[in-house]
Amino acid sequence: MNILKWTGAGVLVALIGIAATIGIGSFLTERDIRQFQDQVEAIAQGARAPAATQDAISSLPDPVQRYFAFAFPNGISQARLVRLSSEGQFRRPQTESFNFTTSEQVIATNTPALMFSATTPIIPGVWARAYDFFADGEMEMKAKVLSTMTVVDERETPELNVISLRRWLLESALYPHALLPGGPVTWEAIDGQTARAIVGADGLQSAMIVHFGATGEITHMVAEEDGDLSTPYHGSGEHVSRTDYRDIGGVMVPHAFVISRMAGGEIYPFFDGQLTSITFE
Repeated sequence: MNILKWTGAGVLVALIGIAATIGIGSFLTERDIRQFQDQVEAIAQGARAPAATQDAISSLPDPVQRYFAFAFPNGISQARLVRLSSEGQFRRPQTESFNFTTSEQVIATNTPALMFSATTPIIPGVWARAYDFFADGEMEMKAKVLSTMTVVDERETPELNVISLRRWLLESALYPHALLPGGPVTWEAIDGQTARAIVGADGLQSAMIVHFGATGEITHMVAEEDGDLSTPYHGSGEHVSRTDYRDIGGVMVPHAFVISRMAGGEIYPFFDGQLTSITFE
């Protein structure tokens, strides 16, 4: 009986220790996420808004001009920051199965800075908390099981910084203010339905081919180089499609998306989701 009591007490102490470790780890992870979100907000408030004149817009490639007429049906609005949340089916790197995932983003619209965080169940009672932070040309990426045990820890490198810059460009259909002339994005003509968007900031540059639909909307963006599918992270992905446009305070915002890796002419989706909220500030 005494042995059973001691065993039971030992198990209880172990469980309390595990719960305390997870609780502290979760607190520290969420603190880091909030601090990064605050950094993006401060950067956004200090960034200069582009002066997008009609003459400047008229000099853009034709499909880009049609896009801005579509994206701002009541005239160009001002926004320095966007906050959004989404949910959908997510595939973790180097896996094939999808799990329901929720995510949040805080993004500066006038300069490349963003904070992405997500929660993905792995098995019942076990989750992964991940985040990507990018600002001032440098990135940081982490993923933690139970918000505590770090399984991905990537710091800034020249390659990852460029991938994170492309991430800001890939998401920009959600905040078309970022694509206006006078900001960090410039445009090159390709044909009547596509154009090249080039983003440059903090000594970095990246580009994507942007495809436009019949009514002027952005339908998808495609990177010009293959992705490395062997990495323990998805990074920005190399392909994104956008549908279900809705008017949010005078801005046409796509609410459904599929973000994919791409290599060898094949597309490998990893996040098939939809927006659940979005606000401009």
